[in-house]
Amino acid sequence: MKIQTLRSLSACALIALAVSLSTAAQAAQQHKPSAAQYTITDLGTLPGGNFSQPFFINKNGVVSGSASLADGTQNAILWLNGQMNNIGTSGLGGPNSIAFVDNENSQAVGEAESSSPDPNGEDFCGFGTHLICLPFLWQGAKMIPLPTLGGNNGVAEAINNRGEAAGFAENSTPDPGCPAPQVLHFEPAVWVNGVIHKLPTVGGDPDGIAQQINDNGDAVGASGTCSIFNTNFLYNLAPVHALLWENGKTTDLGNLGGITGEAGGNIAYDINNQGQVVGDSDLPGDTTFHAFLWTRSTGMQDLGVVSGDVASVSISINDAGSIVGASLDAEFNPRAFLWEDGVMTDLNTLIAGDSPLYLLTGCSINSRGEITGLGMTSTGEIHTYLASPTHGVATSESNSSSVIPPRNLSDNARKLLQQQLRFSRTGSGLVKLQ
Repeated sequence: MKIQTLRSLSACALIALAVSLSTAAQAAQQHKPSAAQYTITDLGTLPGGNFSQPFFINKNGVVSGSASLADGTQNAILWLNGQMNNIGTSGLGGPNSIAFVDNENSQAVGEAESSSPDPNGEDFCGFGTHLICLPFLWQGAKMIPLPTLGGNNGVAEAINNRGEAAGFAENSTPDPGCPAPQVLHFEPAVWVNGVIHKLPTVGGDPDGIAQQINDNGDAVGASGTCSIFNTNFLYNLAPVHALLWENGKTTDLGNLGGITGEAGGNIAYDINNQGQVVGDSDLPGDTTFHAFLWTRSTGMQDLGVVSGDVASVSISINDAGSIVGASLDAEFNPRAFLWEDGVMTDLNTLIAGDSPLYLLTGCSINSRGEITGLGMTSTGEIHTYLASPTHGVATSESNSSSVIPPRNLSDNARKLLQQQLRFSRTGSGLVKLQ
């Protein structure tokens, strides 16, 4: 079975990630959170499981993700008011599923296995089962499979409040550059009213993925070449170009100096309704990567790292421009960050009182300033957390005046994180996990 572990940091890997935000009109009335403190809730795991993983939190506070069962399989989960709703595979027949994004209209999208073996022996979902991997739309308590581009497999990564979904899907053409077991090309796509539309790549890139779509129908993601399956990205792409798709036009967002994407890649993770884009990009020499913010007026801005760290990734941005992600030290120990007004802060230093978890990644931030991500218990288990801003409510003193060093991960916790953080340490450099 697949190791249960920042995805789409795909860049929570990178990797990877997915967004449904408030409308532009609502955003104009929105203010950045005034609170500098957060209370932390451990959202827990399924009975018998030891791992849960969030990808997105919508304006209403509904968190989408997955959690492990006692037998090691993963089921798609929606958390509402702290309660877990296991939507499983809802009739598609397979053992594993993940919900990547939910919108404000009680719709969710993701990937789910069917009960049928892939005819080419592919393992597109990456669970180790070699079953067909279906993109799905969940609504009305039913999981509906979405069409591909002619191939057998696909993944729906995001859905906006208009019901438009974004992701990637196979066509029917073999890709000779793909290492086994992957056989077919896969391309970025959007689904509108259940109909799939292919998005273009750039630079002759044969493959690509769309990670997010905002309420204006603008999508972001990456294109590149087919690679071995990355257990952090959860797909077979080596991302070379970070992309924006709007009104039928593709924009290459550039990079922070790295060209080949050998360290972490060049990939866009999220876009808000103001058209601001976040992701991560390799630095010159392609030995490490930093979080970026891209805007039309300034281009790609390097957000840096938390003091003492060597790499970072920005995963989510809300309409107020608040950004969350993860910053990593030289030993691959991650800590969640919040970036506001030009300052990157370790989220662990903003906790009001005691926390049941050490916050490892910030996967999503909604228009109310609520944050979800991965946290580690005192025993090394990886759980989903909800960080709620206090907004002036009287609390005990926070840790904001202190410096909290990254917490060293146990081997088990590091393995669990590999699905949420696409990086590992090899030798003297940080490299993308393969």
